[in-house]
Amino acid sequence: MAQFARVSGSVGLITLQNPPVNALSAAVRQGIVYTVEKALNDPEVKSVVICGQNGVFCGGADIKEFAKKMTGPPLIPMIHAIEAGNKPIVAAIEGSALGGGLELALGCHYRVAHSKARLGLPEVTLGLLPAAGGSQRLPRLIGVPAALNLITTGRHVTAAEALQLGMVDQVTDHNTVDVAVKFALSVVGQSLDARRISTYPCPRPADMDALFEDVMQKVRQSARGAIAPVTCVQAVRAAATLPYAQGMEREQELMATLFTSGQARALQYSFFAQRAVSKWSTPSGARWDTSKPRPVHKAAVIGLGTMGRGIAVALAQAGLSVVAVETQEKQLMEAKQAVSSMLERGAKRRGVAPVLDKISYSGNIQAVADVDLVIEAVFEDMSLKEKVFQQLSTFCKPGTFLCTNTSSLDVNHLASQTRSPELVVGMHFFAPAHVMKLLEVVYGPRSSPQAVATAMQLGKKMGKVSVAVGNCRGFVGNRMLKPYIEQAFFLLEEGATPELVDRALEEFGFTMGVFRMSDLSGLDVGWRVRKEDGLVEPGMTSGQSARIRQGRRYSPLGDLLCEQGRYGQKTGQGWYQYDKPGGRVARPDPWLHSFLEGYRARHGLVARRIDNQEVLERCLYALINEGFRILEDGIAAGPEDIDTIYVFGYSWPRHHGGPMFHAGMVGLAKVLERLEHYHQAHPDVPHLQPCNLLRRLVASGSPPIHKWREVIKKLHSQL
Repeated sequence: MAQFARVSGSVGLITLQNPPVNALSAAVRQGIVYTVEKALNDPEVKSVVICGQNGVFCGGADIKEFAKKMTGPPLIPMIHAIEAGNKPIVAAIEGSALGGGLELALGCHYRVAHSKARLGLPEVTLGLLPAAGGSQRLPRLIGVPAALNLITTGRHVTAAEALQLGMVDQVTDHNTVDVAVKFALSVVGQSLDARRISTYPCPRPADMDALFEDVMQKVRQSARGAIAPVTCVQAVRAAATLPYAQGMEREQELMATLFTSGQARALQYSFFAQRAVSKWSTPSGARWDTSKPRPVHKAAVIGLGTMGRGIAVALAQAGLSVVAVETQEKQLMEAKQAVSSMLERGAKRRGVAPVLDKISYSGNIQAVADVDLVIEAVFEDMSLKEKVFQQLSTFCKPGTFLCTNTSSLDVNHLASQTRSPELVVGMHFFAPAHVMKLLEVVYGPRSSPQAVATAMQLGKKMGKVSVAVGNCRGFVGNRMLKPYIEQAFFLLEEGATPELVDRALEEFGFTMGVFRMSDLSGLDVGWRVRKEDGLVEPGMTSGQSARIRQGRRYSPLGDLLCEQGRYGQKTGQGWYQYDKPGGRVARPDPWLHSFLEGYRARHGLVARRIDNQEVLERCLYALINEGFRILEDGIAAGPEDIDTIYVFGYSWPRHHGGPMFHAGMVGLAKVLERLEHYHQAHPDVPHLQPCNLLRRLVASGSPPIHKWREVIKKLHSQL
């Protein structure tokens, strides 16, 4: 919908109306075509302003329409008609002009933006390219290098940067529509020949071939297998080398290859999944729309190690008053300094004043007496956490929410240490906590709906993607990670090297493979957990029993490396070698290769050739199988929750949608068949035994992912 009105005597004001972001739905496009035609044909109208209602210009295409047959007027002729108009047309940009919204503004003759507006072409993040002329007009307006940067990353720019780049003609702090109307009146009668961007020659950089080659190389490297960023470079190249009309044809051809691609489907699924997880529900019937969060103004963080510091920063940046408690004097002094510099760096990056006064520090846990919510972030040790929760139950005022940042310990057990177990939930942040977007909110059987709602709301306030999950060992993310890492270890025993396994996973799209990630986070972290679980048997024993724990196959490789003091980057040696302790560049280690050979010989293992496909199938399908178990157990409400956790917390490549979406794309029957194959070959590995839910889904004809919940519901009702 678009509304037409005449203002200031001779200005036709067209207002886009499609809340919340005035997306370019069929009805909105129809409205624009009608009102623009009306304005251009009305002799009383001398100039035109296009704006959006409720302080937002236009958020772009209506993504929901992508899955249907397109109806209504197409975008390209509509924008061409605006550009070809014989009266000045001014875009009044408030809030945001994104994707098709910015392409619409680029079709206008002038652009006036509010100082708080943001502009961008984020289509690449949905597996697409700007295909309503954006890839052809933007380089003509701001030059090839700047256009490449915006289009291949999809980043948004502020109004100030847009002005600097030449994307807008004026920036204002006042009422944008009023300023745009004045501007429109001032340009009446001026020639529009020099205002139609499609007629501009594209500025050609002197070393154009070298520039595109360099950009293409960098984009391929950062895209890690995603095709949209690479295609965006090709589209901009068309703008730089072809006349506008031919460039538009090329833009359409390239868009056609992306529009129906599996990657575009995956990225669009991920976009909607991220929004779906906020509509949480629990098996007990608590729901997002019936549970009211309590406001949190003041929070405490207990324990100022790496995680506690990051959490304190995230809370302060979200505007809360924070009491940061650390009982060890030396750690407290170090934390004060570290937190202050983190806040200063963050403020500088965002162009705001640092909120240093938001945090007060204490060496005494009694300082939590008047807070609304506490997040415990002490060392991952159950007896230490028990003690903290007992103290919190004593010192906090009644009704204070008590949260734990544990990554895998039993939230129910911690709740049982308090007087009010209904106030206890897990808030599992990911390191670094002030940067990483994911937050797992863990509810136990006694957690109140209000406690879950409050933690979810607080996560949102901190800018996190919060996912509500049930309580079990490792929750969702770490529980699924266990069989993934386990398979990687087994592949080393059978003949692979760390480089081979990591290369296969990184080519799939992970930022880091299993072993580079292990070196980064420290091998001793997992070693400590395995020791607590009674899995570590010191010394190099040989024979079958050395590789069996609790009746199932076990690989002691990580334990053996830790016994040698090889903890990864921090010691300069782990699965790889580094030039010095703390070094970042991983190099294959001849010592490790001969260690693996000796290990295999000692255990009577014969190395065989392992290819990339086996690495991916064993690691990913074991992880996916555990995901199906999690759905079966009701720990996650649906596949979208698992996929969002993996995309935002475990660097699962977004262009593969997430583990569960990937399983659907590969074909559930294929995943089942390969798991059966590997389980037959390795009957002592229970994680490879296909889950009942997976079998049930295949027996139901492998329904699309949005229908899985129906099968899960049926399964739960039968149990």
